[in-house]
Amino acid sequence: MPEELPLAQARAQAEAKVEIDLSPWEPIKRPVFRMLWATWLTANICMWMNDVAAAWMMTSMTTTPLWVALVQSASTLPVFLLGLPSGALADILDRRRYFIMTQFWVAVVATLLCITVISGVMTPPLLLALTFANGIGLAMRWPVFAAIVPELVPRKQLPAALALNGVAMNASRIVGPLVAGALIASAGTEYVFVLNAVLSLISGFVIMRWRREHKPSPLGRERLLSAMRVGLQFVRESSRLRAILLRISLFFFHSTALLALLPLLARRLHGGDAGTFTLLLASMGTGAIVAALYLPRLRHMMTRDTLVLRATMLQSASTAVMAIAPNAWIAVPAMVLNGMAWITCANSLSVSAQLSLPDWVRARGMSMYQMSIMGASALGAALWGQIATLTSVSTGLLVAAVSGTVCMLLAMRGGMDLSIEEDLTPSREFKVPVNAPPGAGHVVVTIEYLIDPQRADDFRTLMQESRRSRLRQGALEWALLRDISQPGRYLEQITDESWTEHLRRFDRVTASDVALRERKLAFHLGDAPPQVHRCVVEGGARV
Repeated sequence: MPEELPLAQARAQAEAKVEIDLSPWEPIKRPVFRMLWATWLTANICMWMNDVAAAWMMTSMTTTPLWVALVQSASTLPVFLLGLPSGALADILDRRRYFIMTQFWVAVVATLLCITVISGVMTPPLLLALTFANGIGLAMRWPVFAAIVPELVPRKQLPAALALNGVAMNASRIVGPLVAGALIASAGTEYVFVLNAVLSLISGFVIMRWRREHKPSPLGRERLLSAMRVGLQFVRESSRLRAILLRISLFFFHSTALLALLPLLARRLHGGDAGTFTLLLASMGTGAIVAALYLPRLRHMMTRDTLVLRATMLQSASTAVMAIAPNAWIAVPAMVLNGMAWITCANSLSVSAQLSLPDWVRARGMSMYQMSIMGASALGAALWGQIATLTSVSTGLLVAAVSGTVCMLLAMRGGMDLSIEEDLTPSREFKVPVNAPPGAGHVVVTIEYLIDPQRADDFRTLMQESRRSRLRQGALEWALLRDISQPGRYLEQITDESWTEHLRRFDRVTASDVALRERKLAFHLGDAPPQVHRCVVEGGARV
């Protein structure tokens, strides 16, 4: 392992030098990426139109900070609750058809919102319920799009592609509120939802033009519950992904305080109205777009960890300014800086997450990444809204600003360096067993190692890496057995759910797994390789 780190670092440095020479707009030259990116931009414009209209409608029905903040919670909580099932479905179903279905779901919810507003039956609880339903569409849509992007561009263009996704999200942060604000002022809130429905339908039909070839696995589809279990196991056994999820959760838990309370901040500014709220959101989006164009150069100058920490500090500082800003002249520059911090931190951690996931589990892994964002945002919005209700809006924002930087510093102390990456290139190096056993019971595999007892401690340490590798691939259980009568004889025992799931693990082997096998074999004594035995539990279940 230590000898692999300089190689990984050298590759990361080489890729950074290549990236800085690439235009940040390079992925747009690819027709399919351009089409789907335009669809993603439209989808995010619809999302912001809906959120702005819902938030402003809530302020017209109540001025209680908690109710206003709960609009943010209602829109983000579904991603936390449904992200994993959605990611599993995106990994096992045709991603194109699944993406189309999400667009039509959002269109239906927008139509229902329009009907309830026109009929005059809208209430705060009903608005939260329909906002939650719209959030279900977002929960279904985000993981599949995140999994599609690496299919559309080569690895060297992936950071730029993800940055462009950030540009789309933040351009929509400008366009969406502007359109929503104009419609609210000139025609009424219901017309925001009408336009949302129309654009969502058009986006669905555009995606239907994409002729992606779906290649089903010869082993058949994974069962949903099994796919969810494997996705959770992969994240749990990946120390890199755990570190990424912790950092992104902390960032959004604190940064959501500003967005959740922004409608109230806009109202209290001198001359504040719906136009002020729109201006603040647009300023944040502008800052994010500007920062995205300079991200390749920033990544060349600093490590991802440094970018994340400095972005967190900038976000905290701008939030503190917003807590005491008396007018738009001070608030607008603060929101620009906040947008720059947001895109820098989110993009740095998103790139790290994408590069830590093989394709077979990408949607599940990215769904948990998004779950961390939305879960932290939903919890943070409710908490900071409650703090603002009990104290004041300024106090809540100042507490969030200080806590955000302190928590990120603690999370990074002694943490993993995200610039060091595993080689997740798929490999067919492992020999697949040919004869399928009868029955449908669990499969137990044992691998016998004979090692020098003097090296037992080093061997056991290495085998913990093997445990994490086997469980990430989908094994149910793992154990290392030591023969008490023969020093130096160890049995690695892996349990799979079924023969089919056992075969799936061979499809999930990476170059990093092959390198790990070679390191284990270096401990084995004798000319013959370790003996491998495969057994099936009789009766179809373990006892």
